[in-house]
Order: sequence, then C-alpha cells, then structure tokens
Amino acid sequence: MASRGQRAQRGRKGRWHKKSVGGSSRSRASTSQEQFYIHHTDNDMMLIIPNQGDLDLPFVSRKVQKSTDSTPHADRSSTDSGWGDKMPLEVLHRIFQLLSDTEGAVPTLCRVSRVCQRWCQVASSPSLWRHVSLGFCWVEPGKKLSPKLQTKIRDTVEKLIQGRLRMVLDFSLHHWKQQVPFVVQMLSDHCPQLSFLTLSNCHEVTLDALLSVTHNCPRLCSLNLQNSQVESLALPRVLDECGSQLQDLFLTYSTMMKAVISRLAGGSCPNLRVLELNTEMKQGSDDLSFCIESLQTGCPKLEVLRLLNLVWSSKSMSRHSEENPGFTELQELCLATSNYSFVSDAVCKRLLRDSTKLKMLDLRGCYRVTPQGICDLPCTDLERLYLGIYCSTKNLILPGSGSALLATRWQHSLRELDLASQSFNERDLTEALHILSRGGNNETLQSLNVAGTKVTSSAIRNLLRSCQSLSHLDLSSCRCLPRGMKRVYRGEQDIHECLNGLTEELKKELGGDEELYL
Repeated sequence: MASRGQRAQRGRKGRWHKKSVGGSSRSRASTSQEQFYIHHTDNDMMLIIPNQGDLDLPFVSRKVQKSTDSTPHADRSSTDSGWGDKMPLEVLHRIFQLLSDTEGAVPTLCRVSRVCQRWCQVASSPSLWRHVSLGFCWVEPGKKLSPKLQTKIRDTVEKLIQGRLRMVLDFSLHHWKQQVPFVVQMLSDHCPQLSFLTLSNCHEVTLDALLSVTHNCPRLCSLNLQNSQVESLALPRVLDECGSQLQDLFLTYSTMMKAVISRLAGGSCPNLRVLELNTEMKQGSDDLSFCIESLQTGCPKLEVLRLLNLVWSSKSMSRHSEENPGFTELQELCLATSNYSFVSDAVCKRLLRDSTKLKMLDLRGCYRVTPQGICDLPCTDLERLYLGIYCSTKNLILPGSGSALLATRWQHSLRELDLASQSFNERDLTEALHILSRGGNNETLQSLNVAGTKVTSSAIRNLLRSCQSLSHLDLSSCRCLPRGMKRVYRGEQDIHECLNGLTEELKKELGGDEELYL
C-alpha cells in the first residue's frame, strides 16, 4: 500500500468522474452532480469523495427521521440512502472481483446478480468469470434426470458459457454423470482463453471432447482428469497430438496408465512441469513399473512429481541412462502411500540424483528409506520433510536413530518436519531437537510432528523456548509425555500454553527447585 504522500502525488495524475445522484427532485436540484475520484494502485483501488459542505446532511437527517418517527406506516422510500445507485461501477466491479477470487464465481456472482439490476449488470461482466467451478446439484441423489430436466441443463449451460464465460481461464466440472461432452464442446467453441480444465469424478469423458478442447483452446496448459471415467485410448491419443502444450497433468491410475507413462517417457510432453498420479485407497493387485531415467529424459522440465498412494516399482536403467541428466528442475517430490512401498534409498537416489533445487520431500509410508539415504541426496536447502508412518508398524523394521542426522543436514532451512510414528530412540530425538533449536534462536521452523514417538518433555520444552515461529506441534500418543499434554497444538497461544504446562510438570518432578530447570 502506498504512503499518504505517494498517494497524493499519484492522485494528481488521476481524473475526476461525475455521476448523477438519485433521490427526490429537491435533492437533485441542490446537488445535481456529485464528483468522486477513483485512484488505482498496484493491488487495490481507492474511492475519494471530496468535502462538499452539506452534501451528506440530507442523508444524516433521513437516518434521524427514521429512528424517531413513530408513525407505523412511515414512507420507507424517504429513508433509503441510495448508496447502491451512487456507488461507482468501477468500485462495485472491484468488490465483486475480490469476492469472485476468494469465494469463486459460482455461486457468489449468481447470488449478487439477484440483488438489483445494477448489481446484475456488473456481475454479468465476463472479466469477473475467470475461475468457475460447477458441481452437479440439479436433482436429489439417487434420482434420474428426466428428459425435460436434461434439456433445461443444456440450455442453462449454453447461456452461461456463451454469455459470461467468454474470458474464463480456469474451469472445473465436478460429479457430472451426463452432459460432460456437451459442456466440454461448448467450452472449446466459446472459451478461447481457457488455460486450466478440471473434470473431476465425471463420467463419459470422450476422446472427441478432449481433442476438441485441446485443438480449439491453444492456451490450455493444465488438464485434470482425476477420478473420472475417460474413454479408452483417449489419453494416449491426446498426449500424442497435444502433449507439447501441457504443463500440468493430473491423472488417476487406470488400465491406460502404462500407455500414458510410455508417452511421457517418449517425450510427448516435453514442457510438463507438474505430474500427479494418484489412486484409490484400494488399488488392484497390479502395480505400475517404469524406468525412472526414461521419465527424466522425456520430462526434463518437471518441477513437481507426485505419485500418491500408488504401488509402483522402478525398472532397471539402460547403459546410456546415466549419461542423461536427471530432474534438474524438480522442487517437490511426493511418494506418500498407505500401501506396500517399493521405494528405497536406491530409488530415491535415482529420482533425485541431480535435483539440487528440491524444497519438499514427502516420503510418508516409505519405510524402506533410511535417514542416511536421505542425507546423501544432493538437495541443500530442503524446507519440508515428511517421513511419518501412517500405517501399522507392527511388522516393520524402522531405524532407531538418524533424526539427528536429518536435523544437522537441514537445520538452516527446515520449515516443516514430520517424524510421526518413527522408532528413533529418546537420546537421538533429544539431540535432533537440540540441533533444531540452534542455540536458542530458530525463526525458521514452523511445524513439527512427532506424534507416536519417544520424544521427552525436556526436549520439547527446550525446543519451544527456541523456536519463535512454531505454529503447529503434534504430540499425540507420545508415550514419554505426561497426561494432558499428548495432543495437537495450533497457534502461538496454544503452543505457549504447552510450554507452560511442560514447565509446571518439570517443576513438580524436580521438587520446585527453580535453579535446576531454568
């Protein structure tokens, strides 16, 4: 926000707008024109109304009259301030834009357009309908659509797209079982600026519809088809013809996944930056197998790779694979799973051999990976590290030490650390938290999850005294902590209460000798 002096200096370059004032004929005669000034900055807009003597007095008198009038049938028109008619269209447009950006165009703009004709005029502006998400709510769950209702849906969608979505950038369709090809075809015919398309939990996603939108929308760079029923062979065909324009690709495991990975490894999407493959919690017995080095060659610009809850294994590399560079631009790797995992130290090393820019590493459930293997990775400024185990550890062999190695390696950059249910011993965890405290001054660490570990009260207490920016702390099921302290703490005040509680418990253990625990 600019300072008062900067705003005053910029204000001289502005232009005064004139707008008629509504109300009675007497008020229009006395103040036929009201002047206001709209000042635009980089991030906001300012409405400046100059001091014009008694311009606001009639409004004040009408409010007083409304509060003191004892007549039961007073004229309501005399108490109306008329601010809705006086507000400049530019300001109203800016307000609606902020609402649309934060709450979504649907249903926000649909609701405000029903207030009055003026609001409807502004809310219908295509420039406000840039991010649109449509869920299916036409009938009650379990009921079938009648032909009459299907026709009504098509007419409504057609009017919406033709009238208001001509400038849409991001469009999402959720839980539509019918009419999906029609909606996608309408988008391809009338929305040339479409850049992000999401079809989530949708049925009947056809090849013709996908090819139409990719051919007619040259700016389309993100395609999300997670949990949708896509026509067989549609994805490989789309990647063959239009894969070069895609930068983000979100898919769910299916029988076509091997063909998709083959296309990616073959270079059909050379500009891909985000690749996310997920699966349902209950995946079939078949697992996905691919060569890591081939994928690195086919997607050299990849920045985010997420293989979520996916049972996969890596094929052996070819003789010439080591000569090709790895994921040099990779910043996020997520291999979190609740299923059986083949990910090991060797797999991580092959994935991240050239990933010096990595900021986030999510290995939750990857119990084969060791702390030493993680520390050997080339990333030097890791900010988020997730190693929690969120499945049964009964038959798992987990390392008893190594958290101190992780803390030493990235104590300067770690913002979030998740060690939930790991088997690190008390001494190792105490040393790790001592390292993270940085001698009493750590303003980087923001979130720590040690749920289900053997962390001690003294180690947590010393860490809380040092980490001033910590806003999330999970101490659930920590067996070495006193009762009442084993829970999740959120926010500065909650964490401060945790520190006070641990200090009081330590006082009781030491018999109230303050010199021992200070």
